Amino acid sequence: MKKKFDLSELYLRIALGVGFILPVMDRFGWLGIAGQRGTAWGNWDNFVSYTHTLMPYMNDSLTRVFATLATASEILFGIMLIIGYKIRLAALGSFLLTLGFALSMLFFANYRAPFSYSVFVCSAASLFLACKMNSGDQLDRL
Repeated sequence: MKKKFDLSELYLRIALGVGFILPVMDRFGWLGIAGQRGTAWGNWDNFVSYTHTLMPYMNDSLTRVFATLATASEILFGIMLIIGYKIRLAALGSFLLTLGFALSMLFFANYRAPFSYSVFVCSAASLFLACKMNSGDQLDRL
């Protein structure tokens, strides 16, 4: 059991969690339509098309599957991090997801993109959180 409240952990969990939930809301069109200021995709098809640019070696059907898996993972990890459920597991999953995303951006989009959008920072923060949750007094977290 955790012995004291850790504000930095809470802040990191909420920042990462919201950082997963907002892009999902964007790809469902809940934050505005495509082309509207402040939206990246605005709809599912635009997101799938973007996913294909990061995975050009896959056909359209498989890209759609990976876009769905990524979205489901982002929803799951985002909620788990925000509410504090199985933090280490959620942090490890978010680390792997964001690392894969960052590497795809690095190789298939633009070498600056994962740095401009801080994807490597989110990946590193997720790994840091997972390692932090690995301490002995937090057995209930995994």
